[in-house]
Amino acid sequence: MALFNIEWKKSAVKELKKLDKSTIKRIISAVENLSKEPNPKGCKKLKGTEFTYRLRVGSYRIIYSIQTAKLIIEIIKVRHRKEVYKNLS
Repeated sequence: MALFNIEWKKSAVKELKKLDKSTIKRIISAVENLSKEPNPKGCKKLKGTEFTYRLRVGSYRIIYSIQTAKLIIEIIKVRHRKEVYKNLS
């Protein structure tokens, strides 16, 4: 199976930098695993979207989209579960 490339939106990187170091490590590890398995156990497809999924890492959520034809996973948001679904585009 081919590996997916991971691309981060600038806003997602900015959100990630605001978190504590232990949480950052857990999120980075989860994102790296997405390159091997874009739909890991526990990921859920977001309703009303075609290619957008969410992955749970503790109290945080990683919102990402999968472009299967180009083998790209784009990380859209990394936020606390209370805030992540507000203004989701």
